[in-house]
Amino acid sequence: MAQKETSANKKAVEPTAITDPVSHSISTLADGNALGALSKLVEATLETVQIHQAESTKRERLRTYRETEVERIKASERVLRDYFDRVFDERRETHERLFANLDLALQAGDVTAMQTVVGGIVEVARTSPLASIGNLGELRRAMDDPNAVFEL
Repeated sequence: MAQKETSANKKAVEPTAITDPVSHSISTLADGNALGALSKLVEATLETVQIHQAESTKRERLRTYRETEVERIKASERVLRDYFDRVFDERRETHERLFANLDLALQAGDVTAMQTVVGGIVEVARTSPLASIGNLGELRRAMDDPNAVFEL
C-alpha cells in the first residue's frame, strides 16, 4: 500500500483499494479480447484432448501388436518344441539301434555289418532335422504370414 508523504520531501500517499488493479485490468479488456481468450482456451483444451486420444489409440495399437507378436512367438515355440521332441526322440531311438548294431557287429567281427552300420551313422549325422524344412529365410517369411499352414 502506498502512503502520502507528510513533509515537503515526503508526500503522503493515499492507500489505494486492493481491487483497483484488478478492476482496472478488467475494465481495460474489451469484450472481444475476453471472448477471444476464452475461445483460445477452449480450442487449446480441445486440441489437447484430441492429441491425448490419438496418442492413447497409438499406444493401444502398439500394445495389441506387441501382445499379438508375443503370442505368435509362443505358438511358434510350442510347435517347434513339439517338432524337436518328436524328431529327436525318433533320432535317439535310431542312434541307439545303430550303436547297438555296431556293438553286435564288433563282437561278431562282421566287417560288412560294421561298414553298413557306420554308413548309417554317418548318414544320420550328416542330415539335420531342419533340412527338410528348407531355407530358414523362407521359414521366417512363412512365419510372418498369418495364413501360412505348417505340416509336420
